[in-house]
Amino acid sequence: MATSPDSLASDSSDSSDASDASDASDASDPVSRDSGPRDSDPRDSLILHATDNGVSWITLNRPAAMNALTWDQREHLMELLADASADPEVRAVVITATGKGFCAGADLRGSPSAEGERVAGDVARMIRCGAQRFIGAVLDCEKPVIAAVNGTAAGIGAHLAFACDLVLAAESARFLEVFVRRGLVPDGGGAYLLPRLIGPQRAKELMFFGDAVPAAEAERLGLVNRVVTDGELTKTAREWAERLAAGPTRALTLTKQLVNASLDADRTAAFAAEAAAQEINMTTADAREGVASFVERRTPRYRGR
Repeated sequence: MATSPDSLASDSSDSSDASDASDASDASDPVSRDSGPRDSDPRDSLILHATDNGVSWITLNRPAAMNALTWDQREHLMELLADASADPEVRAVVITATGKGFCAGADLRGSPSAEGERVAGDVARMIRCGAQRFIGAVLDCEKPVIAAVNGTAAGIGAHLAFACDLVLAAESARFLEVFVRRGLVPDGGGAYLLPRLIGPQRAKELMFFGDAVPAAEAERLGLVNRVVTDGELTKTAREWAERLAAGPTRALTLTKQLVNASLDADRTAAFAAEAAAQEINMTTADAREGVASFVERRTPRYRGR
């Protein structure tokens, strides 16, 4: 059976790097409230989901495992992100977790296995179809995605946070590029994301040494947007998400796409993409509302259309 590197790198439960998980969840979190009828999908207990005020709240819920992601969870999370892209009533997404860990990495127990002898190409295919597709789903989500990092984010868990458009971190949060500790190469887009966030030299330092980066240091480096107290994390995430949900959704989508593509494009391509985005956006009701509200000197009322 082929073994994925991220499954080996996911064990961040070393006593020096991870706290014991807690079952406690914030009572004010939307996922702890009844969000209406649910289907019988057994995955619903491992990823909690609710939509509140135009915000899709996705909460990893394996606190005893520091929210290490199983294959089923990863597939479910990608489905929820695709649903958020397609649903006009969803205008922002928050990804967070219960307990003391945000995501300790990948737990591939229960994933589809390859029978027989491993051949050249098996591992690369597994990475492309697994960790890379997962991170790509976050980057390509058509709605703004906020990571509310409540604790340890290691390996693919750290990359999940870094792929989000905005990152809020609790004071207790920390980030680990744990792969080097297992003798592995980072996967899940780590070598793509980190240099774009903090530059190649800092990225190499984190990846070469695998040291835990506390939340305050992560903010200083530029890995997170803001650090808040643990008790303020959900409240701040809600405030940011609802502010985004009240904004011009299509304009935010196009802006996200332009920024994400900017470091991969030359000036000519970037300018052409910007012009095309402007052309598309000016056909939206929100763009017309924005211009009209400016002329009429009133607060715009965006509908995400």
